[in-house]
Amino acid sequence: MGHSNEILACARAAHEANLAYCAAIGDHSQLPWEQAPEWQRESAIAGVGGVMAGNSPEQQHQAWCDDKAQHGWVYGPAKNSDTKTHPCLVPYGQLPPEQQAKDGLFVGVVMTMVRSLNGRER
Repeated sequence: MGHSNEILACARAAHEANLAYCAAIGDHSQLPWEQAPEWQRESAIAGVGGVMAGNSPEQQHQAWCDDKAQHGWVYGPAKNSDTKTHPCLVPYGQLPPEQQAKDGLFVGVVMTMVRSLNGRER
């Protein structure tokens, strides 16, 4: 099933903002939207749905953790897609500030995109 252009635009913008933020804090593991694995793009699309439903950054993080757990991911000291471990699979309050900022950035970018796209002349 396809996604609306608005949802895809929001997901791409949030993904690219996350990529830029990660690079700024020294994490160069992220790929541009076109090169990102399908599961990662679908995760961003699901995140847009959460923001559009009114999720806070904390709720977004919990939804992300729940999705990861459903796909077999567990906490681990390093992110590893082969062993499905991730250091951010902890409650929001236990995340380092720079990781909490990613959730806030995601929500902010999606909300800005939604407002901008809804404000266009049609």
